[in-house]
Amino acid sequence: MTLTPDGSLMVTALVRLRASLQGAVLPLELPGVTESRAARTEMVDQLEDYVIPRIVALEAPLLAVVGGSTGAGKSTLVNSLVGSVVTESGVLRPTTRSPVLVHNPADSAWFGADRLLPELERVHHSTHDPHSLQLVSLDVVPQGLAILDAPDIDSVEESNRRLATQLLAAADLWLFVTSAARYADQVPWDFLRQAAERSAAVAIVLDRTPPDAVETVSSHLARMLASRGLKDSPLFVVNEVTLNDGGLLAPRYVAEIRGWLSDLGGDPAARAEMVKQTLEGAVRSLTRRAHTVADACVEQAEAAERLRAGADAAYDEEVARLLAATSDGTLLRGEVLVRWQEFVGTGELLKTLEQKVGWLRDRMVNAIKGKPQQAERVTVAVESSLETLIVERAEAAAERAEASWRSLAPGQDLLSDVGEELGRASRGLRRQAERAVRDWQQDVLEMVRTEGADKRTTARFLAYGVNGLAVALMVVVFANTAGLTGAEVGIAGGSALLGQKLLEAVFGDQALRSLSERARRRLETRIRALLDEERHRYLDLLASLGIDPEAAERVRNAARAVDDLRYAGMERTHSH
Repeated sequence: MTLTPDGSLMVTALVRLRASLQGAVLPLELPGVTESRAARTEMVDQLEDYVIPRIVALEAPLLAVVGGSTGAGKSTLVNSLVGSVVTESGVLRPTTRSPVLVHNPADSAWFGADRLLPELERVHHSTHDPHSLQLVSLDVVPQGLAILDAPDIDSVEESNRRLATQLLAAADLWLFVTSAARYADQVPWDFLRQAAERSAAVAIVLDRTPPDAVETVSSHLARMLASRGLKDSPLFVVNEVTLNDGGLLAPRYVAEIRGWLSDLGGDPAARAEMVKQTLEGAVRSLTRRAHTVADACVEQAEAAERLRAGADAAYDEEVARLLAATSDGTLLRGEVLVRWQEFVGTGELLKTLEQKVGWLRDRMVNAIKGKPQQAERVTVAVESSLETLIVERAEAAAERAEASWRSLAPGQDLLSDVGEELGRASRGLRRQAERAVRDWQQDVLEMVRTEGADKRTTARFLAYGVNGLAVALMVVVFANTAGLTGAEVGIAGGSALLGQKLLEAVFGDQALRSLSERARRRLETRIRALLDEERHRYLDLLASLGIDPEAAERVRNAARAVDDLRYAGMERTHSH
């Protein structure tokens, strides 16, 4: 591998690439996401299992992974190459067993858990645990070379296929085993195409070939290899023959393959060149494929933003409607209006609105004095109406947000996965709305009490009517439309105007404007808080997915950093 002098910069860059890929979560169900997830997992695995450990230990033995189709004879070939049964042939398909790594005793230190395939537990006995790596030490294996028997690449067991893919991605050399009956199958060629794309070192073993078909099949296979960019890959043929009593092929049938592997094991320069070829191809492939993962991250972020915008628009619109309804006279109807009229004697007082303020003040004192029960009835009616309005608008917002999500495929998947029903207001909202309205009414009462305490001239009114004045302030807030007159807005407007005149008589015009503005802001704050909490059921679900808008750029930057080091190393090599 063309690296910086000690390789440390490249290792650091590759570790960062791995971290960026691990952080590139792809949770939303978008077109092509299954393939992107698989690619991302394969890339992280290859970095962890092969690329980073191999760069850290370039001098480690060359790893030849024996892979191929079901029934191609991989285990028999491995056993025959080393001259003893070290890996089980599958009598029943699929055979779920651990991969077996055969190496020279002098190379044992290279295959500890901190090296190749760190996630696999090391064992020294036969096991059916696919999470284990069985280590077999034999003098017959050349020092500097290790052979790993992998599961079938086309196994009916997904876990076998996944492990086979992972092991092949960790190979310095692919020893690809197929048979005369299976050599044209699609699955092996998908793997061989990947090998060609990343310039991996590959040797092909055409196994179990009837003697009379050797020339025809091998010639066809050679042409297929050449057309797919693998014309330089060695091709070995093993005839279909009867196994000996030990279940092995006679030595002469595997002599050519054994000799080639022995020569490779005995030639450090050839091994180093093969490792360099495969490693450079793997790194080049990783940085190229990283950009496709980054593209998938962009799609995820854009889809998440569409979902977020849909939920936000739904709640923003309903919050706006709710705030409008609390200030346009909508609430001054029904029970609220009836109780307010009972409290202030609206009909009689409306006739006197044009009279002197002082006279109105006297009438108001009499109207309010001794009517705490009526004031409480208005308060209760306001509470009920406002609570109902809040719940209605929250229900409407939830329905609109759900509809916006259902219009997008990833939104449909999220809604089907979530336990609670997001299309309705949350179950506790009514209680929360009731508490929020009561708290706001308490705010208004306290404002009136505080404002009145600063005006000695209004002390006798407050002594009788703090609650009544607070109710009047609520009514004014509910019809806070500029230029409102009794003639223009009817009964509701007249009621609000009456409350306004009352409060002006007690506090003065400026103080009333300040009071009504503060009361309105307090109400708006509490309403927004309630519906924001409802909105966050959608937003928190999105946030829980862990989609990071910056993930794509981190992946791209990490891939570029690796490429920059690779190109710098190539330039140094050429300059020498």
